[in-house]
Amino acid sequence: MPTIHQISSEILELTTISDIVFQQKKIELSESAKEKILKCRAYLDQRMQGQDEPIYGINTGFGSLYNVKISKDKLTQLQENLVMSHACGIGNEVPNDIVKLMLLLKIQSLSYGHSGVQLSTVERLVDFYNNDILPVVYTQGSLGASGDLAPLAHLSLPLIGKGDVSYKGKIVSAEHILEKFKWNPLQLQSKEGLALLNGTQFMSAYGVHLILKSYKLSYFADLIGSISLDAFDGRIEPFDELVHLVRPHGGQLKTAERIREFLEGSELIKQKKEHVQDPYSFRCIPQVHGATKDTLEFVYKTFKTEINSVTDNPNIFIGEDKIISGGNFHGQPLALALDYLKIAMAELGNISERRIFQLVSGLRGLPTFLVDNPGLNSGFMIPQYTAASIVSANKQLATPASIDSIVSSNGQEDHVSMGANAATQAYDVITNVERILAIELMNASQAIQFRKPKTSSPLIESFLNVYKEQVEFVTQDKILHDLIKSSVHFIDDFCIENELLFDKV
Repeated sequence: MPTIHQISSEILELTTISDIVFQQKKIELSESAKEKILKCRAYLDQRMQGQDEPIYGINTGFGSLYNVKISKDKLTQLQENLVMSHACGIGNEVPNDIVKLMLLLKIQSLSYGHSGVQLSTVERLVDFYNNDILPVVYTQGSLGASGDLAPLAHLSLPLIGKGDVSYKGKIVSAEHILEKFKWNPLQLQSKEGLALLNGTQFMSAYGVHLILKSYKLSYFADLIGSISLDAFDGRIEPFDELVHLVRPHGGQLKTAERIREFLEGSELIKQKKEHVQDPYSFRCIPQVHGATKDTLEFVYKTFKTEINSVTDNPNIFIGEDKIISGGNFHGQPLALALDYLKIAMAELGNISERRIFQLVSGLRGLPTFLVDNPGLNSGFMIPQYTAASIVSANKQLATPASIDSIVSSNGQEDHVSMGANAATQAYDVITNVERILAIELMNASQAIQFRKPKTSSPLIESFLNVYKEQVEFVTQDKILHDLIKSSVHFIDDFCIENELLFDKV
């Protein structure tokens, strides 16, 4: 298998990104990408030689200072000032895996030859990526409108020898890292600072990371929901394909099919039932989980378009001899998609918590709180509290960020997307959903033990046997925090070991 991915104009699929990340591939610019970058830079240099009229961001100030003309001898200083002045992010540090995606997506966007950057600038970004030199970027500061200005400024600072980077687990100065690799700070030319800072790579990197994780969690929600259904002595009839063919939403059909496959061969699901119906949290798994799958499809398409786009400003069109100041940096499509993702994934956690509640309620022959000697033992009483708390937090986080806007840049930037806030909120929501599902898995595994000697399906029994190596059956009260953490780690480890990284179906 090749260990190098070439940056080119071919469509960059999310499956490709998943492969690059999982295989820890290096990247390099294709010859066609290099040619496009060089031609665009040469065109801009030639255009600037005889250019007296102002071109936004190239020989003018920025934002509401667009009408301030800058002399040719100050253009490098203008670009460096831009990077430094916009590096005002604050808050938590962006996780390194997302920063690395930011680098990849910025390189991809600059490679199309509409941005006017030097080849050496893009190649330095490639060097950072390949050597795991990850600029320190902060979660707060972007309005998601003129692109992700503050986060991308922090991403770009090390190019000019400023700011900090994460390298081999330590935070070091960019100046130190340049000395270590014997690299000189870049001298940014006209337009380059703006090309680096204008763009949606903060929102996009979060989006790509979260879509990949959301598909994984969608799969696990189906699997864990199946275990809970069997543990609760649920009915299989609501998952009959006939039910879903008369309301054929794609995600609903897929979910019902998965549940049937997961439960194939289960003694428990086939046994005679005393109850006619199950609660909605079991019976309506296809409808609820399926709606989330359909949402993921929409979000996937949005981000696939975005990561294969040019999102800086102004855009340079060599063939048409035009430099056009537009608004491709505006994050509205991403803000709406991220908000939709938040809502859809929060619902997976919401219905999961309801199944947890049903399992501990002492119904259908299960002991109250899933433990022997309830009263002396509290058993699994409080993990449901934890799940309920997280679900409530997700409801707050899922409030759409995109319905808000605030005026900036002295009124020039008078509508913003707030997509960056949506991105960081989505990160918290999806992290929370994983924790809720981990608690459900812990409860379902405990509950199904009380159904012995009857067994679930061979697939589920095999899965639970592996799970119980890390999270054992609880016979009397113990510190359940430790088991919850182990359950979360199990989900992550299981996906990595089985390469269950991107299940786009």
